[in-house]
Amino acid sequence: ATRTKSADVERADSGIGQIPARKWRNRASEMLSSLQAWEAHRPCTDCGERDLPVETDVQNCNKRRADLCERCRKRRTERKESVLEFVNTEASYGEDLRIIKEEFYLPMQAAGLLSQEQLQGVFSNIQELIDLNENFLEILQEEIDQAFDQGDDDLMTVCIGEIFLEFVNMLPAFQTYCLQQSSSVNMLNALEKEKELLRIFLNVSQNDNTALRRMNLRSFLMAPLQRVTKYPLLLSRIIKATTEYHPDHGSLREAKSRIESHLEHINMKTKQEGNTWTLRSFRQDSKKKREVINIEMRETALKTVGWLREETRFVMEGSLQLAQPPDGQWVKKGSKTLKFQNMQVLLLVNMKRVSESSLESAEPGPVKDAVLVLIRDKNNGKFHLLREPLRLSNCIVSTDPDCDDTFELIEIRREAFVFRDSDRARTHHWFRQIRRYSRELGSWKKRRNALPNIMISTPHTRP
Repeated sequence: ATRTKSADVERADSGIGQIPARKWRNRASEMLSSLQAWEAHRPCTDCGERDLPVETDVQNCNKRRADLCERCRKRRTERKESVLEFVNTEASYGEDLRIIKEEFYLPMQAAGLLSQEQLQGVFSNIQELIDLNENFLEILQEEIDQAFDQGDDDLMTVCIGEIFLEFVNMLPAFQTYCLQQSSSVNMLNALEKEKELLRIFLNVSQNDNTALRRMNLRSFLMAPLQRVTKYPLLLSRIIKATTEYHPDHGSLREAKSRIESHLEHINMKTKQEGNTWTLRSFRQDSKKKREVINIEMRETALKTVGWLREETRFVMEGSLQLAQPPDGQWVKKGSKTLKFQNMQVLLLVNMKRVSESSLESAEPGPVKDAVLVLIRDKNNGKFHLLREPLRLSNCIVSTDPDCDDTFELIEIRREAFVFRDSDRARTHHWFRQIRRYSRELGSWKKRRNALPNIMISTPHTRP
């Protein structure tokens, strides 16, 4: 009995009272209702809108597809279809390339219908395009398969833009093929009139070879041109169906801009060579025009140094002001006494690839050489090299604390140059990058007791 009384007292004293308890229960009930209401009107995971249909049945709520609104659900479906269209059309394009090689090139070579020089003239760099397509398609297919394996049925984790930018070096290969297309077709027409066996082979192939789908060789040779001009359209469809918050949205836009700039550049080169045909024209804005000029400068730089494209990295490029001071004047009087001229400067690095899976390896190989290419822009689409490239292995780079808006590059036993950018921070960035490769490759390090400061004023040199 005593324990019962004690228990009664404990329950009365330790509780929160009838009125507070009732208020607490009401508060908890209101909170639960609020949570249920929020759950029913949970924002869309893609766009953040709250226009989801109200579901009273808990089972139906659980069946909602990743809490998407109707608009985003439709957008995801469109994006998936656009991604699959990109991959499937890339596979179809690769099949046409395979037909060109296996049904035309190899039989004509084996039968001796054309010489190796004539085959090269007709088929251009078709083997390079085949290799690029195989590598590109392999990476695309791996991304699709991995997404499905991870349960991503909407392919939201597939980033076409990032993959395209990794293979951006395939665009110059398309340019080579497109610029040779006119001469290739003319050579094929001339050879077909001249060689009867070739004419018979092409006619029989078109009519009897089911793999050709009644198409002639000229139609298949147009496949690369059709493919490269279709990339902007396919990327535009994916961009339209991709929300701006998606991690691939920026890469998709950059990829589209890069391909359009290359197409404009191909058109420009085509007109310069006097050809009458052009690829599909695109609206030119200042950004695309600038990128076309950059492409032209990179090609000029590559021709000058003679490196392989796949082993070349453009570390930095842009406009710098350049001056060549008389001996000692820069240190004594500062940069105000120098006469600067605008110059296009490209920092190129030659390195071996460590992986063959992509054209631009994520892990660069060892640096073999680095140069600065100085180009004077004549503002008429043509460029003039100021001098031969400056090999950084033969250069010493330094700064003066009294002139921290400039840096000096001394070519051993030859010339000295002072550089600056309109932006001081960018000047420092140029200096750090150039000094890095100069120190890494410097041939003066190999001479006994050789020091960089024997050629410059030590007190004014920043370490």
